[in-house]
Amino acid sequence: MNQYPKWKYGLVLIAIFIGLIYSIPNFFGESPAVQIMPTKTSDKLDLSVLGTIESTLKEANLPFDGIIQEPNGIKVKFTNPDNQVKAKDILQNTLGPNYVIALNLISKSPSWLSKIGAIPMYLGLDLRGGVHFLLQVDMKAASEKAAESYLNDFRMTLRKERISYIGAS
Repeated sequence: MNQYPKWKYGLVLIAIFIGLIYSIPNFFGESPAVQIMPTKTSDKLDLSVLGTIESTLKEANLPFDGIIQEPNGIKVKFTNPDNQVKAKDILQNTLGPNYVIALNLISKSPSWLSKIGAIPMYLGLDLRGGVHFLLQVDMKAASEKAAESYLNDFRMTLRKERISYIGAS
């Protein structure tokens, strides 16, 4: 029979126990949240923005679980994704273009687990069902840039063909 020393069994049990502790956050799941950050990274969020966010959500009768202030922004937790999307739209209209408002997920695990470094294993996009990518484009600037590019190409073609012209606009 294979007989191992007792300390090896103890070491295996300790490793299993630590593994179980660090896997617990995965069972708590995530709650939907809205993340608010200033557009310029040099800007800081102050308490007036926090008050504006809270009063706006209360006026709109959107229940939220809490507001978390972080060094780079603010996260507002919600109970369901419908309230999350409604809050994003309302906050975007209220705060304006000086702030980036994004949909996010926050772990529901207790704070004592995150203090010891036990964070949930986040699923990749392939396991989550894809990605929702929202690209906001300044159409006026994009069309002006495209028109300028076409104008430069037109001028280059005229020069290449040695056609004299006074100006192109």
